[in-house]
Amino acid sequence: MKKGWNLSNTYASLPKIFYSNVTPAPVRAPDIALFNNCLADALGLNSNELNAPQGAAELCGNALPPNSMPISQAYAGHQFGYFTILGDGRAALLGEHTTPDGRVFDIQLKGAGKTPYSRGGDGKAALGPMLREYIISEAMHALGIPTTRSLAVVTTGEPVYRNAILPGAVLTRAASSHIRVGTFEYAAYAAATYELKTFADYTLARHFAGHEYFDNPYLYLLRETVSRQASLIAKWQSVGFIHGVMNTDNMAISGETIDYGPCAFMNEYNPDTVFSSIDTAGRYAYKNQPIAAKWNLSVFANTLIPILDEDASKARAMANDTVEEFDKMYHQNYMAIMRSKLGLFNQEKDDESLVFTLLDMMKKYDADYTNTFITLTFDKNHDGDIFKSDEYKQWNIRWKERLSRQAESGIMSQTMMKNSNPAIIPRNHKVEEALDAAVNNKDYSKVKKFIDILLIPYSHNASQTEYCALPQKSDKPYRTFCGT
Repeated sequence: MKKGWNLSNTYASLPKIFYSNVTPAPVRAPDIALFNNCLADALGLNSNELNAPQGAAELCGNALPPNSMPISQAYAGHQFGYFTILGDGRAALLGEHTTPDGRVFDIQLKGAGKTPYSRGGDGKAALGPMLREYIISEAMHALGIPTTRSLAVVTTGEPVYRNAILPGAVLTRAASSHIRVGTFEYAAYAAATYELKTFADYTLARHFAGHEYFDNPYLYLLRETVSRQASLIAKWQSVGFIHGVMNTDNMAISGETIDYGPCAFMNEYNPDTVFSSIDTAGRYAYKNQPIAAKWNLSVFANTLIPILDEDASKARAMANDTVEEFDKMYHQNYMAIMRSKLGLFNQEKDDESLVFTLLDMMKKYDADYTNTFITLTFDKNHDGDIFKSDEYKQWNIRWKERLSRQAESGIMSQTMMKNSNPAIIPRNHKVEEALDAAVNNKDYSKVKKFIDILLIPYSHNASQTEYCALPQKSDKPYRTFCGT
């Protein structure tokens, strides 16, 4: 298969209730601000053609790639616990692109103008939030965390009106799909049972190979979704990532991280950390992300009850039992990652205490989450109050004794730790510094350099030093904002 677009439109074969045909709004002066050559190559696209004026037109909606059929998807969602009818209010799905090796990805334009689901909004996107999504999603991919990815950010040459006048942009996003828990909520609310079943069958075919071998494929759909989310959230927690808006419409059935709005990474370890300006009650605080994920999965399970079993009571029991498996799955995933961060190859009964004692100390002494694990990895640069404390000295003895009881050598443990503890994360002050230069001065050099560094988080080299430094202390808490 030659390089280039290879689009199909399977989502548009679903009942019309699940989508609306749309036409991306033309923009005045499209210009490529960022283009992801690595992703383009992985998708089998022609980078030279796309990273050019004609490509800019396709990546903003002024022109359409061959065989594209722009649609916006209908979905609902529980936003901070309250059910709402939603949908793609500023996004157009161009189609599903098949790569030369047979993988399938949605190609979506975000910020492409009004849709039937815009709810009074303008359907546009500002440059800053689109650059943020590009930066954070690429960082997550490099960290080994399942995520949607950004192919390009194209400036529009037009203003976007929010609390200030901002430069506009369109993000091209690639995802395994954009099927959400909220899409199933919408189906359960607005569609007939046969349409819900049709949609579930489509989702199974799209994401869950082998489902045909199970007596109850819809129970398999639920169990696999629970499993993928348990793995995903454990990975979030292990790097201090805080999503910010874990509403059901922001949970992808594929198990990818989706919709990078008011997200950020934690510096000092504190389970109560919240960055989102709208999460005033801390519903989606760092410590609550596993709880929120399970809550979302219970909502998902409820949507499947009509097709899980003809006997509603049996269906509810199956749904409940499956969702209850999340806690064990999450804990197993989380502890496996945390053992690797401490260089532990095998399991011992006291490992949980070892991990959580360390985290408690980190909170007590306001220790930086990422840098604490780097200090342990290389056993040097013991700056900070935590390393001077008697608690840490006692903990360190326990840890070293624990390491000595496994067959693997110290060098093997350190290698595991190097591959499990990133030297660099997209620290908030560096993200803001790069965004400020791009948005206010049209200087994308800082964004591009930052992304290059973020793509090698486990290299532990001198080029990362500048980006590992902590921000200056401030009494003002860091806050992030949705782009809408």
